[in-house]
Amino acid sequence: MKKVSNYLVYAACIVAIAFSAGAFMKVSANQVPLLNSSGSVAPGQPVDLTYAAEKALPSVVTVRVVTNSKTQVVEMDDPFGDFFDPFGWFGNPRGEKQKRQVQTPKRQGSGSGVIISADGYIVTNNHVVDEADEITVILTDNREFSATIVGTDATSDLALIKVSGKNLPAITIADSQKLKIGEWVIAIGNPFSIGTTVTAGIVSAKARSMGGGNSVQSFIQTDAAINRGNSGGALVNTNGELVGINAMLYSETGSYSGYGFAIPTTIMNKVVDDLKQYGTVQRALLGIQGSDVNNYIDNLKAQNKEVPDFGTVEGIYVDKVDEEGSCADVLKKEDVIIAIDGKAVTKMAELQEYLFGNKKPGDKVTITFLRNKNKKTATIELKNAQGNTKVVKQADMDVLGANFREVNEQEKKDLKINYGLVVTKVNKGAIREAGIVEKFVILNANDQPMKTIDDLQEAVKTASKSKDPVLMIKGIFPSGKVAYKVVNLQEE
Repeated sequence: MKKVSNYLVYAACIVAIAFSAGAFMKVSANQVPLLNSSGSVAPGQPVDLTYAAEKALPSVVTVRVVTNSKTQVVEMDDPFGDFFDPFGWFGNPRGEKQKRQVQTPKRQGSGSGVIISADGYIVTNNHVVDEADEITVILTDNREFSATIVGTDATSDLALIKVSGKNLPAITIADSQKLKIGEWVIAIGNPFSIGTTVTAGIVSAKARSMGGGNSVQSFIQTDAAINRGNSGGALVNTNGELVGINAMLYSETGSYSGYGFAIPTTIMNKVVDDLKQYGTVQRALLGIQGSDVNNYIDNLKAQNKEVPDFGTVEGIYVDKVDEEGSCADVLKKEDVIIAIDGKAVTKMAELQEYLFGNKKPGDKVTITFLRNKNKKTATIELKNAQGNTKVVKQADMDVLGANFREVNEQEKKDLKINYGLVVTKVNKGAIREAGIVEKFVILNANDQPMKTIDDLQEAVKTASKSKDPVLMIKGIFPSGKVAYKVVNLQEE
């Protein structure tokens, strides 16, 4: 009996030691997460997000924007036009629109941003500051700064703004390509303007595309709650490092329903560097149109059409090759791109992220593709949207408040023009007041041909010094309609 008692005492001691060790391990895990060699949480270890939150929170700011009231000229239907003149006998044809002046209301909104450098550079979403006349940045310690826009990029939905500050709490930026599906992340922002908020989830998908035309889309998908106001905020890993900029949510109700999307830091870094150096993003393009092979096959099946044997169900189906593009002499319709620089690509979003985040016009890449199920490899020089390798310049004079670029070869062909400047973005300024919209092509200004950005800058400079500081603009809409606009350069 005594021996049994001794055994029980020994067993109790062992159990006590085990519990003590377990408690010690739990406390240690609560202080600093146990990480593996890749920097992510080691398999089977507890995940404590307090460390990540405490480290990243000071770097996430609230971005408040104000859009002032403006007088705009709009076209409206005349409700009495058909009644008094149903046949258009008096010079008012049926359906003619009347121009009216309307006063737009003053609008306020808010989003989030992330401090990326101690000297005041902050990344947010383009749609947060798109039409802002005033921008205020509020830190978590309640300090407020007025901010100016350094540059914006609608294609990636990113914007770089700047405040005059020193020793600001900049976040550490990680490589988003090292993220793994299933890895824990937290989203930080100011949803619904209720104050800085942290939500947690996992990476549920990578290189996710949500459609959207010509925009670059290779989102990190997460089930961390993202709502209105989170836009521009931070998606961080368990080390408190930035891996993405929160951009949008998927919901049929407008509120969070399980999926949020963030722009990876691989794309963010490229946008920030280009905006600082050039004022606009230098996009390297393959010059193709297409879709994921599996999506193309599904569409054919849905239409009860015959499905070709491509030799793969993964990759990018080439539907069209631009005549002036990088791949004009290499790829053909129905080719399937399966790798770039030796890196396998299974969908368009992966290809976009690689090119946008790593390449610029003039760089060379090696593409691997299938043609009639035969593997081929080719090295090409990447071009920009204008079909060359030059640095794309943009004019963004304060008084004009718009961005421009030179027309490319396809636009010249479509509009039957030899030159021109495309309006790529309209902000606050004289261009907007003149009624000029995005995609309008400026042909002449004050009877001078607008062939380059330098031509426009010179025209603005000359007109601004004259007694009548205006630009008489001749241009053309994408529809081919020619229009004349008066741009007043006199700042109020």
